Amino acid sequence: MEQLAIVARLRPGAEPQAIKLVEGGPPFDPAEVGLTRHAVYVSADEVVFVFEGHEVEWIVDEMVDQPFQWQLSEAFDAWRGLVDGQPRIARAAYAWSGEVESPEAAEH
Repeated sequence: MEQLAIVARLRPGAEPQAIKLVEGGPPFDPAEVGLTRHAVYVSADEVVFVFEGHEVEWIVDEMVDQPFQWQLSEAFDAWRGLVDGQPRIARAAYAWSGEVESPEAAEH
């Protein structure tokens, strides 16, 4: 599975507000947009959105380019006041998984 992360620097003191936004869950249905996994990590000065799925870059590009289709405009507005500067894209340089492939999947 392909992975992609979006990393954004938080304004000083924005961590509690960022956590509140994240606790509400995503403003979209991850399965509906084609993701297999989605996670958000918040630190004192950064937020990292991790997306995983087949052709995940295309999925994320479409979500950013067409926010009205996925009802993301309000979410982008909510984050705009918390983020300092432009978010950056990070691609996996290393990943490990302990997941064992099922015998049925290995046969196909």
